[in-house]
Amino acid sequence: MSKETGKITFQHQMLAAVMMHPKHREVLSLAPEPIEKQDGSEKNDCERNAAKRLLRRIRQEHPHLKLIVVEDGLASNAPHIRELRELNMHFILGAKPGDHPFLFDQLLAAFEADRVTTISWTEKGVRHEISFLNDLPLNESNQDLRVNLLQYGEYGPNGEERTWTWVTDLEISRQNSRRLVKGGRCRWKIENETFNTLKNQGYHFEHNYGHGEKNLSVVFAMLMMMAFLVDQVQQLCCPLFQAAWKKLGTKRSLWDNLRSHFRHFIFQSMRHLYQVMLYDLAKNLPAPTSNNSC
Repeated sequence: MSKETGKITFQHQMLAAVMMHPKHREVLSLAPEPIEKQDGSEKNDCERNAAKRLLRRIRQEHPHLKLIVVEDGLASNAPHIRELRELNMHFILGAKPGDHPFLFDQLLAAFEADRVTTISWTEKGVRHEISFLNDLPLNESNQDLRVNLLQYGEYGPNGEERTWTWVTDLEISRQNSRRLVKGGRCRWKIENETFNTLKNQGYHFEHNYGHGEKNLSVVFAMLMMMAFLVDQVQQLCCPLFQAAWKKLGTKRSLWDNLRSHFRHFIFQSMRHLYQVMLYDLAKNLPAPTSNNSC
């Protein structure tokens, strides 16, 4: 309920996982998990419980898939890391000094003792620096839970500075540290390529099409994620889709044209539909009759 207006609004939350690669723009969604009270539970659901269900479902559906889980700083806690290890999943998890004072104190002591490996280089006037240290306890209460600490900084010519830190179970070396940094920074794709796309490119992610009595909102969200998955696969693999998107300029324009063509003509397949859009062949299509209109 809004304090200003007294208006009651409803919000639905969902935890999404996507397969991503630093060199590819496309992301492939995996097993989205609604954050909602489970049957038989008296407590409200939370992101941590939803994450447990999501990860277990992914491992159940893909028992042999090699995965590196990349998450933000909320995930770098002992119970979650133990869960990842139990599921045989590697991880690169964000870590902040405020959440891990014991860990960062160890890093500072290692710097002072000259035990931290540092790699630096300059590109286009920006200095890049990677520092890492292997085999540290996650925190004072979990001395047995060992992690490796990876820190990356960018320093611009005008004093700009940005720093990221992760914990990982992958052993860090001079040879793989830059790849691990790219993997850690890949997490922005969950925001930019997933949620920003769903909100701003015609999927209407933030619009509630129906609260429903039980599961309607979840059904709509799952259908949206299925459509997004199909579109991402086409964007990655289908030359016709890629050409039509390039011609029309934006995803919104692509969807508007697709819906308009679909309303007014009959197509033999999606391939046929994209060919008509790409080559302006609509004038050659017979108009639908009242008996066979879409």
